[in-house]
Amino acid sequence: MDEKALIYQIIQCAFSVYNELHGGLLESAYQAAFIFELKQKNIQVEEQKELPIWYKGVVLDKKYRLDVVVNHDIIVELKAVCELLPEHRMQLFNYLRLTHSKIGILINFSLNNGVKFEKYYYNEELNICKAF
Repeated sequence: MDEKALIYQIIQCAFSVYNELHGGLLESAYQAAFIFELKQKNIQVEEQKELPIWYKGVVLDKKYRLDVVVNHDIIVELKAVCELLPEHRMQLFNYLRLTHSKIGILINFSLNNGVKFEKYYYNEELNICKAF
């Protein structure tokens, strides 16, 4: 499956989850249902993947946890908030930078506004994330 088709499938899974569960639940409930949907489409998925933090060549005791990683290279950050804020985007951008992944998707299961998503591409050379 090509990259665009895979991104489309990921977003379609998010809408399926929201259509079934609607708004107002905890992020963990949406994540469980989202993982279920991805697996039903035979999409390779890892949930709560640990991301070690390196400092001066040493792995620190602190680790980040990525909500969802699809096909080893697309990071999906899930939220269940009223609206996405800059700090939510920065969290995803940091994950992209630390993992050297090229694509990140931020998905919000909003209480009253349905599913909102943002897609980002990470340019490692310029160390910037751009929406696409």
